[in-house]
Amino acid sequence: MEENRIGKLLSAGGTPSLKATLSAILFLSWPAVVEQVMITLVQYIDTAMVGSLGSSATAAVGLTASTTWLFGGIFGAAAVGFSVQVAQHLGAGREKEAKSVTWQGLQFVGIFGTAIGLIGIGLSFPLPALLGAEGSLQQEAGLYFRIIACAMPFTFGANMLSAIIRCAGDTRTPMLLNVLINLLNICLNFLFIYPSRQISLLGREFFCWGAGWGVGGAAFASGLSTALVFFLFILVLFRKRSPIQISLRERYRFEVPCLKTVWRLGLPVAMERATVSLAQIVITAVIAGIGTAAVAANHLAVTAEAVSYLPAYGIAAAATTLVGQAVGAGRKDLARRFARLVTWIGVLVMTFGGALLFLCSVPLIRIFTSDPEVIQLGSQVLRIVAFAEPLFGASIVASGSLRGAGDSRVPFFISLGTMWGVRITLSLLLDGTLGLSGVWLAMAAELCVRGVVFMIRLYRGRWLNVRLF
Repeated sequence: MEENRIGKLLSAGGTPSLKATLSAILFLSWPAVVEQVMITLVQYIDTAMVGSLGSSATAAVGLTASTTWLFGGIFGAAAVGFSVQVAQHLGAGREKEAKSVTWQGLQFVGIFGTAIGLIGIGLSFPLPALLGAEGSLQQEAGLYFRIIACAMPFTFGANMLSAIIRCAGDTRTPMLLNVLINLLNICLNFLFIYPSRQISLLGREFFCWGAGWGVGGAAFASGLSTALVFFLFILVLFRKRSPIQISLRERYRFEVPCLKTVWRLGLPVAMERATVSLAQIVITAVIAGIGTAAVAANHLAVTAEAVSYLPAYGIAAAATTLVGQAVGAGRKDLARRFARLVTWIGVLVMTFGGALLFLCSVPLIRIFTSDPEVIQLGSQVLRIVAFAEPLFGASIVASGSLRGAGDSRVPFFISLGTMWGVRITLSLLLDGTLGLSGVWLAMAAELCVRGVVFMIRLYRGRWLNVRLF
């Protein structure tokens, strides 16, 4: 099993060879990378299905995307708070404590997820107008976000359990289940976005039922697929043999030390992601003032850009597990080695990703739309951001390594400074003269600055002195 391989590497005396270290990194990373790549491919199809309804439908979904990321960032912060504790407990051989944290994480999902979902539903009514949407977009965008908000408890649960299982050393199970969410989403999109119709398959005509709900159908499909797979995550947690397998016969209540550590780890992550998402919301409002075509092109370009950076998030997830378990085992030397190697792997992957964005910018946008204005704008901004992808990769993976060691405060301050000091400032200065291209030039500049600062933090090594317990 994956978690056994990590344990053997940590328990071995001395410093493991470069080959053994790379083997452990790649063995843990590849399922997370495959997961992110597959999710990206499925998201492309999902976005193209909505895009077939027209640029206004794409804009309705894209308008609330930054707000959805804001809520997702809060969920991710809580998941970090629980999952890093699981990694460090297992690294130190404290399985009972790891199971206790897992139980508390599951209970937290039920309480906090429901509360956040209710907040999201209430926000869905004024949100489109607050973001400066044109009158024709407000109703569809509000409906889309309202349905997404109803599914937030399940989204939170899937994020939480995926992170906990991954930090226990099992990256294959989250890979399979998260890919399943997206495959289900495509199938359900097919049923709920479009009306009933005749389809051709292998030369024969078939009747296909459809709800014809349009943008609302896309949101419903996303929510239903996430809810179904969340219950599969729970089944895995209770049935699959692992260091964090839990049972109804052995339940744990909330413990103050665990929740305090969640707060210490999660609050800076939540603030970091809120900083990024709020900045993106401001930028979305700026872009909304440029026009509907700019909103649609921005959303499609952001989706297309994922082809380069989501694999880095998979590598970062492995970095959190490896560094967390190494720190828990008291192997700071190995934690440092893992962090540096994994970060450079992320830079290499993102270099290839940036080249792909630059060379294939037009075909990537054409996957989603046939609108010539949107294609022209979207492909132009993709070529701009392509040059910043290697340093973006450095920031993503280095951040995952730092969090594995319990250092979540510094990444917040880095993101706060770069997002608001560089990206927002330059966007406001450039959008009036350069339009959407100016906003993306500001983004590229900020990603480069952020990557350099994260690398400096990583190599100075002060993050190794952070203590959780």
